[in-house]
Amino acid sequence: MWSGDSTTTPDEVHDAVVESGLDVLCITDHNAIRGAQELAEQLPCRVIVGEELRTHAGEIIGLFLSDRIPFGTSPREAAMAIRAQGGVVYVPHPFDPMRRNLAEPALLELAEAGFIDAVEVFNAKTSLRHLNDRAADFAAKFDLAAGAGSDAHVPLALGSAYVEMPDFDGPADFLRSLRQGRVVGHHWDEHRPWRPRVLPSFSSE
Repeated sequence: MWSGDSTTTPDEVHDAVVESGLDVLCITDHNAIRGAQELAEQLPCRVIVGEELRTHAGEIIGLFLSDRIPFGTSPREAAMAIRAQGGVVYVPHPFDPMRRNLAEPALLELAEAGFIDAVEVFNAKTSLRHLNDRAADFAAKFDLAAGAGSDAHVPLALGSAYVEMPDFDGPADFLRSLRQGRVVGHHWDEHRPWRPRVLPSFSSE
């Protein structure tokens, strides 16, 4: 609910984690990390604090963050800010035109400059398989770790895509383990059943 495009509450995330059996959850609200930081103390799984940051050329995810990165920066500035925190630069849904994907020239520029650590090769909300396949080809071309994401805006979507990988300790080890992982997932983009909801008022940070 910190994300601005979701109404999922902390209690619903907790229940979804229990039901899905996830061991590690990357929480990447849009332009916010406070929810992830709070849930890191509450969930029965390990939480990687992240942010899905909107740059002027599209979205980039930072993982293992301790501070929020302001939106609206350039992709290179965003990647440098993520790396400055010791974080992982992860590009979600890179070729899906239905998402705020990173524009291809910016994506290529970052990859050629070595500013990308991992690419999402399976996004559960990407309905066309060839778009995920293109992301996998891109990751292979630039020798980048391959990730998967539920893109879960509703509780039932949590765990619809994930990576089975060895345990890890910290960002560098995470990337090493991710390279040994196996992507698992299926398309999931159902709408949340409507019901009246009252959510607390808060600022993004």
